Amino acid sequence: MSVAKNSEITASSRKSFEDAIQSGIKRFSKTVDNVESAWVKEQKVVIADAEVSEYRVTLVVTFILKD
Repeated sequence: MSVAKNSEITASSRKSFEDAIQSGIKRFSKTVDNVESAWVKEQKVVIADAEVSEYRVTLVVTFILKD
């Protein structure tokens, strides 16, 4: 039997939403083992001088707990 847990994280990138997702998962995986999946809960952009300056994503990451 496995038990999973969810954690909500926020990641950002100056390049794209995709880059924010990748960097968030990569960083989360440094701390937590057995990462199984992620759900993009929210996407936002930061505006500076009438242009997008940062892409932000909120992710719900699922990982399997160790026995």
